[in-house]
Amino acid sequence: MSVYILVVDDEPDVEALFRQQFRRDLKAERFKIEFAPSGHEALVRAAGIKDPSLILILSDINMPGMSGLEMLPRVRAERPHVPVIMITAYGDAETRRKAIERGAVGLLTKPIDFSLVRHEIDTRLGQAA
Repeated sequence: MSVYILVVDDEPDVEALFRQQFRRDLKAERFKIEFAPSGHEALVRAAGIKDPSLILILSDINMPGMSGLEMLPRVRAERPHVPVIMITAYGDAETRRKAIERGAVGLLTKPIDFSLVRHEIDTRLGQAA
């Protein structure tokens, strides 16, 4: 079974950054990463990846159209067992509170600390096994 991580961000360089950071994992097929450039596209992709193979969603907060905070309760309603971690350039207490209230399990600030992301992925892979 393949397991997936969904990364939601409207910045085009994010995909290349994640692929570079996790190139060994991707080559070894430990997991696959799907990318969505918007909240709307993330909802479509999250619905298309069948249970239980979607193990984690990482989403930017500030995106045009549907923000990550607007997407969050909708994706949690659709996929309640998939943890969502929000990513933002503004890690203030109010943003963190809103994210947690809407169902996020955590909040990472930019620039992204990929050692934290790796720890989260490893935790989810252990739970999925």
